[in-house]
Amino acid sequence: MAGDRSDPSDLESLVRRRADLLLDRDGPHLADAGRLVHVERLPATEPRWADLAAPLPPAVAARLGVERLYTHQAEALDLVRAGRSVVTATSTSSGKSLIYQAAIGEAAAAPVRPGTALCLFPTKALAQDQLRALAGLDLPGVQAATYDGDTGRAERGDARRNASVVLTNPEMLHCGILPHHAGWMRFLSRLRYVVVDELHLFRGIFGSHVAHVLRRLRRVAAHYGADPVFICSSATIGEPAALASALTGVDVTAVTDDGSPSGERVMAIWNPPVLDEATGTRASTHGEAAGLVADLVRAERRTIGFCPSRRSTELVADRVRRQVPASQRGRVAAYRGGFLTEERHEIEAALAAGELDAVVTTSALELGIDLEGLDACVLDGFPGTVASLWQRVGRAGRRQQESLAVLVCGADQLDQWIAAHPEELFTRPPEPAVINPANPFVADPHLRCAAFELPLTHDDARYWPGLLDEGVCRLAGSGELIVRPPGVGTAGGRGRRRRVSADSPVAVWTGGGWPVDGVGLRSGSPGQVKIVAPDGTPVGTVDRGRAGEVVHEGAVYVHAGRHHRVVELDLDRARAVVVPDDGSTWTTAITRMDLRILGEDRSRAVGPVHLAVGPISATTRVTGYERKDAASGERIERVGLDLPPSTLETRGVWQVVPEEVLAGLGLVPDAWPGVLHAAEHAAIGVLPLFAICDRWDVGGVSTARHVDTGAPTIVIYDGYPGGAGIAELGFEVAERHLEATAQVIAACPCRDGCPSCVQSPKCGNGNEPLDKVGALRLLAALSGLDPVVAGASPTAAWRAG
Repeated sequence: MAGDRSDPSDLESLVRRRADLLLDRDGPHLADAGRLVHVERLPATEPRWADLAAPLPPAVAARLGVERLYTHQAEALDLVRAGRSVVTATSTSSGKSLIYQAAIGEAAAAPVRPGTALCLFPTKALAQDQLRALAGLDLPGVQAATYDGDTGRAERGDARRNASVVLTNPEMLHCGILPHHAGWMRFLSRLRYVVVDELHLFRGIFGSHVAHVLRRLRRVAAHYGADPVFICSSATIGEPAALASALTGVDVTAVTDDGSPSGERVMAIWNPPVLDEATGTRASTHGEAAGLVADLVRAERRTIGFCPSRRSTELVADRVRRQVPASQRGRVAAYRGGFLTEERHEIEAALAAGELDAVVTTSALELGIDLEGLDACVLDGFPGTVASLWQRVGRAGRRQQESLAVLVCGADQLDQWIAAHPEELFTRPPEPAVINPANPFVADPHLRCAAFELPLTHDDARYWPGLLDEGVCRLAGSGELIVRPPGVGTAGGRGRRRRVSADSPVAVWTGGGWPVDGVGLRSGSPGQVKIVAPDGTPVGTVDRGRAGEVVHEGAVYVHAGRHHRVVELDLDRARAVVVPDDGSTWTTAITRMDLRILGEDRSRAVGPVHLAVGPISATTRVTGYERKDAASGERIERVGLDLPPSTLETRGVWQVVPEEVLAGLGLVPDAWPGVLHAAEHAAIGVLPLFAICDRWDVGGVSTARHVDTGAPTIVIYDGYPGGAGIAELGFEVAERHLEATAQVIAACPCRDGCPSCVQSPKCGNGNEPLDKVGALRLLAALSGLDPVVAGASPTAAWRAG
């Protein structure tokens, strides 16, 4: 590329010119048409180098092809060689993979008893990409193989017998390796390293499951005499050592001082203008993003665009093609899940060869293939977390190349909070990811699996401290485990009976079949409902506890960008039948909930509010649904349903608001339900600012008089059985959470409430009642903010009354 094409000041001018052009074109009828709300210039950084405490073996160093190591690479590798588990949390393209490649190469080249390595990736595609990278190095003694659902029978046998490095995913480790560990004895007995890549993705209920899979791996490895060191890599997240330690069950040291170089980056925050001030309706985020990508393509800046869904990816790519010259239309591609492997590889090859001017993608390209030579990145909406934002932004301008990134804010609470406080993206620490291995709905299934793999003894408390005894008692009480006194007996699952000897009691699996079959790692639900076509073709699955809300009869269900309409829900057979739908409408379930607070584990005062966290039980009954026009959002019909209730036992955090606080703000009792409901919605929308989670991971209830507190109460709860740790984090950050929620409402220019402030797309009451003005008064008072100062809108004072 020519030098002047990557001039950051030129890239900034391009964005400013587009903002000015659209402002002129829009005319005075648009409210707040100034789209470009912030520009930040991030300076380039120079590389910082360091030497290892002892050099790598010459043959390994030569194959790696690097003469010097960045400071974080040397620090992490020295820790690993000393037997310390590490997590390296540094920027995209900072060379994190080289750390485990060097360690693996050194272990394989050991003259006495070479070590093996197991590399765990969140997806099969990422494992395949890393296999190609590792194979390309041709490290001495390294024989690498993938082991996943696409691996053939012959290749699986070869991996078990001969591989020194196995690249796999959590599901395959869980169900394909650990239950069959005897066949992996040679590999496991020499297991030196366990690599966990893209650690930040192992969060919530998925991360909680993976934590138990890794404990089972450590236990089986110890059975064969191995004690592996963990080498973890992550995007920049909050408290990476805490997450890595919770996942692995061992002490992990964080390496976060990034020594890699970076080019100068211009970061712009772009907010679509308000089209209707009364309703808060904004210009299309997709349209704004497409226009920016098209401008960059016309200016010969190679660009990557990130979209929130498969459908929006195709939509934005199509709009870009229609806005660029005919000669460039064939150089714009969409990339998403659902493409054939060959199609994806063709796009990847074209991108690497410089044959594409723009690629519009889902999160599929946030990870995986190495991207070079991109000038710009456009994000169609905030991706949900600061960690993911910087991961995507880092896909352009890698190493010392200058670049541009533009975040086009969406209409929801979180995006609009960022638009009103753009400086926070550059000053606030990234969110921590949370998991909850203590969740009994997650722990018990894995204790079943562990007992199947090897009889459980008291010594196994080192893998499950504080969990083993209670879990064994629960499973023994249900007849799934039997506890035998010290001595000799038989243990093992189907076809795996063997004699065992122990000096203490042992708990052995007594059930039939394979316990791993009933454990899905990405769900906290004990059961799944299968979604199928009329001929039985699988379409998807949904947790049984959410089936009534998601796949009730008449529901519109979207999977892989394709729309379906549910024609039958049979809970007895755990099956929902769907037919194709044209996507012209969407549906929202109407629910009635009874939420009971079962106890307080911790509590404290936040101003006048009593804040507490503990176990809750939420019983939901779906009473109907609304069908709405996809284009206008207008209600078409409201249909009644009669479905059995569903009960969720989970964790919640709640705020008890004294009645005198509400009365002192001039809010009459009849207004309290709308005030609390609006505050609850806004709080849920803002929560991802403080935890790596999604608004769909949590639920909420608000009431003017809760049966268990006897006072006005707002409850936010984990949406998974047993909880995923989100409620506990909400308890810790309550003050900052209240303040940010007040700011979101105050900054929104709408009159009565909209999706940018107090409306929720998942509300079971049809977003009724909602009192935006009252919620702002309450939240501003609780957070200690003046209602006017809380937001950036010039009409905030009028709305606050």
